[in-house]
Amino acid sequence: MDLLIEGLKKAIELILAGDPIIAEITLRTLKVSLTAIIISMIVGIPAGMVLGLVQFPGRRLILALVNIGMGLPPVVAGLWITLLLWRSGPLGEYSLLYSETAIVLAQTLVSLPIITALTATAFQQISEKMILQVKALGATRLQLVWILMKECKLAILAAIIAGFGRVIAEVGAAMMVGGNISGQTRILTTSIVMEVSKGNFDIALALSFILMTLAFLITFCLTYLQQRKRSNE
Repeated sequence: MDLLIEGLKKAIELILAGDPIIAEITLRTLKVSLTAIIISMIVGIPAGMVLGLVQFPGRRLILALVNIGMGLPPVVAGLWITLLLWRSGPLGEYSLLYSETAIVLAQTLVSLPIITALTATAFQQISEKMILQVKALGATRLQLVWILMKECKLAILAAIIAGFGRVIAEVGAAMMVGGNISGQTRILTTSIVMEVSKGNFDIALALSFILMTLAFLITFCLTYLQQRKRSNE
């Protein structure tokens, strides 16, 4: 208990002191995590809509693979991205390994299946009668998509929250592809692992409190938006 209290005090001290290193690590954590989740949204939501609404050959296989991807171990995602960006790999010439871009790619690979699968599940639950009714009222394809997205907006926001939760807590892939380089690729989760390995439990706990606060605030905002939309219906 004393260790937890000391960790909380240390976190407050670091925040109030405006420690530039902590600020840098926190901002980098936000930058890579939000970038990864935005990319996952841009790709995953339309992909989930297609998988949930359109019948085509191989659809069930793709859905199965996407669902399997929800449980993809982060270290496996990190390994794949490392092989992709390694100097002898397909993208090795761009020297992206051990960079923020590499972390974003790894986190996107982890969160994309979650957003895609949960979005697909939401759209699969839409009644075929509703779709036919909307079409019968003369809605264009774009209007139909917009109406269906509004119908599934709560589930889509839930998918985004789940994806963000996976990304902000990710450490294995970020450590593997980013290298935890000070001033370049070090984020909160990898910093916690490093401080624990050095025996600096007070600093590790302080960083964990900062990470939890960050995750709580963003998740709270998304949940508030989700529930506000529900209350307005």
